[in-house]
Amino acid sequence: MRLRSILLRIGSAVVTLVFVLVFNFFLFRAVGDPKTDLARNPHLTLAGQQAVIHERGLDRSLWVQFERYVTQTLRGDLGSSFANGEPVSHVLMQALPNTLILIGIGTVLASVIGPWMGMVAGWNRGRKRDTFLTQGSVVLYSMPEFWMGMLLISLFAVAWPILPTGLHVTPGSTVTGVGHLVDVARHAVLPITTVTLSLLAQYTVNMRSSVIDVLHEDYILTARAIGLSPLQVRRRHVVPNALLPVVTVIGLQFGLVLGGVITIEAVFSWPGLGQLTLTAIDNKDYPVLQGLFLLTSAMVILFNLLTDLLYSRLDPRIRD
Repeated sequence: MRLRSILLRIGSAVVTLVFVLVFNFFLFRAVGDPKTDLARNPHLTLAGQQAVIHERGLDRSLWVQFERYVTQTLRGDLGSSFANGEPVSHVLMQALPNTLILIGIGTVLASVIGPWMGMVAGWNRGRKRDTFLTQGSVVLYSMPEFWMGMLLISLFAVAWPILPTGLHVTPGSTVTGVGHLVDVARHAVLPITTVTLSLLAQYTVNMRSSVIDVLHEDYILTARAIGLSPLQVRRRHVVPNALLPVVTVIGLQFGLVLGGVITIEAVFSWPGLGQLTLTAIDNKDYPVLQGLFLLTSAMVILFNLLTDLLYSRLDPRIRD
């Protein structure tokens, strides 16, 4: 892939991020007035309200506020929370690892299992395996994330109580070291399974369709004609080419995964970005919401950029 093409893609991502930065400032001032919401705080006196408003620069003109917002953001300062006064960056960094556990492990599992199931279904098109895997994927795809999470809780935490119903760790637990990791892992099983199943279906169906399309290509007929075994045809020609559209779907799905994880974390009371979003909405905590919007947008832009570069690497036809 040419250096110029890579720089153009990176430049496009940077321009998109700048747009998000500007849009982020005006969005949360269009839906409400931070000064009014601060004035409703029953724990602040009138003098305290005025002091907080002045400290945060909310009594200045919109342009001055915007200039201050951009300057602080470029320095890595996202302001402080209206709810508890903690730096927004600190609040986000506390919640981010928990969300990355769900998204990271769930996406990896779905990206391995889903395409494999799709490959099996496409290779056995019209047979019982294909029917079972395809219909099962359609059922999973039709389930909302929160419903799937509640169903898993009903099965594995209530009817068959082998896993916790929610939270990050056992309340009151003082276990450290390996015991703590085991406790967190047990609590993470159900939410990670929910993320995996919510992604699995689409990856399976996309891979199945892609395999069927590839099987009709001329080079597959040629590979069979020169004497390659079915296993060699599948490994060398079908799977590598069928994976290309699925890679794009996985990359573009990242934004939807971030949106879906809000409901999953709410169902399991998992202390990640999704749960933090709901809390910030309830408290009208605009700095935290601004930070969340900027962070998640940056993650989506970065992931899409990496997907674009990876796709160009995998498919020689579009490198130039």
